[in-house]
Amino acid sequence: MQLTLEQVGKIFHKPLMELISEANTVHKEHQTVGEVQVSALVSIKTGACPEDCSYCPQSARYNTGLDIERLMPLEVVVDRAEKAKAQGSSRLCMGAAWRNVKDNKDFDRVLEMVSSVNEMGMEVCCTLGMLSVDQAKKLADAGLHAYNHNLDTSREFYKDIITTRTFDDRLETIENVREAGITVCSGGIIGLGESDDDRISMLHTLASMKRPPESVPINALVPVEGTPLEDQPLVDIWELVRMIATARIVMPHAAVRLSAGRTRLSQVEQTLCFLAGANSIFAGDKLLTTANPGRNEDLALFDLLGIKPKPAKNAAATAGA
Repeated sequence: MQLTLEQVGKIFHKPLMELISEANTVHKEHQTVGEVQVSALVSIKTGACPEDCSYCPQSARYNTGLDIERLMPLEVVVDRAEKAKAQGSSRLCMGAAWRNVKDNKDFDRVLEMVSSVNEMGMEVCCTLGMLSVDQAKKLADAGLHAYNHNLDTSREFYKDIITTRTFDDRLETIENVREAGITVCSGGIIGLGESDDDRISMLHTLASMKRPPESVPINALVPVEGTPLEDQPLVDIWELVRMIATARIVMPHAAVRLSAGRTRLSQVEQTLCFLAGANSIFAGDKLLTTANPGRNEDLALFDLLGIKPKPAKNAAATAGA
């Protein structure tokens, strides 16, 4: 049964201790306790994006000092994937700073990347911007497991953050991904200047999809100098925990991903996020262009909490088992 916007709002506004307790109970009922999916993120093409996303240092419209890099060679991506797998990652996420996928040699090379990493027994995720059904099907045929396309925020607040594509453009790409049989990774960012109502609306949109996303990244804005949001205050830990807990309750079967902003969280704060229902993280020193906790820090926390990395679940991994 789908929740109404009002019902999601009531969950979101519960007293925090009650909310965390309920989220933890839902987590135990629908997820494997003590198991966290570890993903590695590689920026395969960096910067010079024509979009005007107010939070993003990769936009060509902002002067952030970011080094622009062309599409990464296949052998470099494979090497990164091998290292990530050796360090415990079961999924490799490849991001390209494009507005939309174009049918050209670069896309052909991405298809090769997807196929090569899939054959290694890792789940493969891409975030390449908008794409058509035919392009999504090509990615599926190459072995793509998941496609990331975040809503970022609510429909109501969206135009205040991005003007170069619409909220409906985002939903259309997600539908195209679904039609191709690829799992969906879609979440948002808090700390953009949005209200609680915007956060509730975004979660309601995700949870109300015919099939809610299998993976829901909850990002805390990392303000970058040179972007329009460079002076935004950092999100309080309790806001992040409340968002994660609500996401867990309204999307009990999803992997709730503790994403950008994790580098400034202490072990205790990250533990609160896990208790609230987070069961997926990005590993490695960098998330596309922003800092991320190092592998040794993650291993120490996992060991302390008794957490085990979740194994990959794709055809190549199963075949090699």
